[in-house]
Order: sequence, then C-alpha cells, then structure tokens
Amino acid sequence: MTTPPTPPTRSGGRLVVLVSGTGSNLAALLAAHDDPAFGARVVGVVSDRPGIRALELAREAGVPTAVVSLQDFPDRTAWDEALTAAVAVFSPDLVVAAGFMKLVGAPFLARFGGRVLNTHPALLPSFPGAHGVRDALAYGVKVTGCSVILVDAGVDDGPIVAQVTVAVEDGDDEATLHERIKLVERGLLVDVVGRVARDGYTLDGRKVRLGG
Repeated sequence: MTTPPTPPTRSGGRLVVLVSGTGSNLAALLAAHDDPAFGARVVGVVSDRPGIRALELAREAGVPTAVVSLQDFPDRTAWDEALTAAVAVFSPDLVVAAGFMKLVGAPFLARFGGRVLNTHPALLPSFPGAHGVRDALAYGVKVTGCSVILVDAGVDDGPIVAQVTVAVEDGDDEATLHERIKLVERGLLVDVVGRVARDGYTLDGRKVRLGG
C-alpha cells in the first residue's frame, strides 16, 4: 500500500532564526526580508550562546533576540523546553537553523516539526555531522556542495529540500572550500525560505516538492 503525499504545508511569513556564530546566513535573510516579494520576515533571533556577532546583526536590524544557553539548565530536556518556549514567543510560521550548533529535541519538534529548515555544508546524505567540509575533503570527492533539509530527530538526515553543488579545486583546504560553499549556501537558503513561505511544500515519503 502506497502512502499518499501529505497535503501542501503552508508556511507564512513569520520567520525565527536560530544562531550560534557570526550570522552570515542570518545576514542574507535580513537583507532579503525587506523585499515584500520575498514573502517572509525575520521576527526573532534565538541563540544558544551570548555575545556572538549574529545577535549584534539582529539588534542592528531592529529584530528582537533571546539567548537560551545549555549551561543554564539542569539537563538537555529542560534546555529544549526553554528553547521551544523562547521561539514560541515570536509565533513563527517557519524556523531556520542558520549555523545553529545544537540538535533540537522532542519538545521542539513536537511544537515546530515540519516547519524547521536547516542548512548543511555537504551534499547529504553524504558527510553529515559537524565536519561535513573536512570529511568530504578527506574522502577525496571532486564535487561537494550544500543542502537545505527539513529538520527531524536525526543528525542531518531529514528530507532534502534543495541542494547546490560546489567543485573541489586542487589545493583546497577546509577553509577555502567552506568559504565557497558558504557563498552558494546563503543564496540557496534565501531562495528556499522565500519559496516555502510563499508557496509551502508537499512531502511524499522523503521527497519534498516546493509549492502546493
């Protein structure tokens, strides 16, 4: 028996971005969100650590922020519940993990599952995890890239929404390759977020189709 595709998931325009670092992907989303044609607007930025550049970018853009540090909670479940509550304050239609270096847990996915996007600097399902660029180089691939996925309970194994390839050049090291991946990653993320916000997506098994 074949499982029918899910009905189109409509997102809407309220976007919360999860961050952990310099915020290059956040900056790309902020640059896009003033255009009414984009279809989404960043209404909140939530970090797992204080004092990072991404929070400064949000504040400079007039976007409210929150910090939910793991070290402030007795265990991972309590942290995840607090993260869920912090994001829920902004009533998001869509959540983007943009360089967010924590896995979200069951409470978060129970509240926002199906509405969380993440980027990864490799062509999944190859080279998941925190060192996708390094692992691809070590394996000797000639082509790598970046992926945008729907977040599930696994590590970088949610359904793939979109991918772009990046050639590995002779003499590349992790830093040079990652920098070229970041350039295309930002464009891909902005494109996917806008399309999901405007038109939603359909999920058929693991196959994601953008639009209704």
